[in-house]
Amino acid sequence: MAEQDAQPVFQIQRMYLKDLSLEQPNSPQILLEQAQPQVDINLAVSAEPIADGIFEVCVTATVTTKVKDKTLFLIEAKQAGIFEIRNIPQDQMQAIIGIACPGMVYPYLRAIVSDICTRAGFPPVILSEVNFQAMFEAQRQQQMAGNGGAAGGSGIITTA
Repeated sequence: MAEQDAQPVFQIQRMYLKDLSLEQPNSPQILLEQAQPQVDINLAVSAEPIADGIFEVCVTATVTTKVKDKTLFLIEAKQAGIFEIRNIPQDQMQAIIGIACPGMVYPYLRAIVSDICTRAGFPPVILSEVNFQAMFEAQRQQQMAGNGGAAGGSGIITTA
């Protein structure tokens, strides 16, 4: 039985929408504007342990769309997953939590952002594919530079 306990475990426990907000602060007047909107998308990844061997990984997208200097709409969506990760070497844990888990959560987030845009009466904003490995490696390099080469990390990845 002890041999079976040492087997690596990586499985999804649940995927869920943790938070969603839509704001149209300048409606209805701004809806009459004919100018092309400017879209700004920010992504963030966070992870935290919630029990022994159980982790919550969240991917947050903030989509701000402006016409001239006024906000047309703002969407913030946070999609989360609960993952069971056990008996994985410590040097591989951060990569699993920072690359594999967000890669599984992100497609749900993309669908939600597109759907909420459409339901709000706008053309869908399609979030592009994300290379979570590149994001993870960039974050690790920043942490190494900031810590004088010491390993460590917060588990948060942010892009602009």
